[in-house]
Amino acid sequence: MLWVLTQNEKSLMNVKQVVVKGKDIEGVMGRSFFTDWSGVLGKYESNARAKEILKEMVRKIEEGSSLTYSMPKE
Repeated sequence: MLWVLTQNEKSLMNVKQVVVKGKDIEGVMGRSFFTDWSGVLGKYESNARAKEILKEMVRKIEEGSSLTYSMPKE
């Protein structure tokens, strides 16, 4: 699990999964048989930029530098 400060800095979310959906990055906090509980972590200008940010998150996790990630403004 990973703690993520949302782009608008209004929520700190403990997410189990991070998903790129179009220009948005969503964090999944939980699942049940019929639904996912998720929230938008950030909205970006393109799908390519959202994927770049996801890759950056992976690098931070691999470095072991922190278990908290702050979503970039742009």
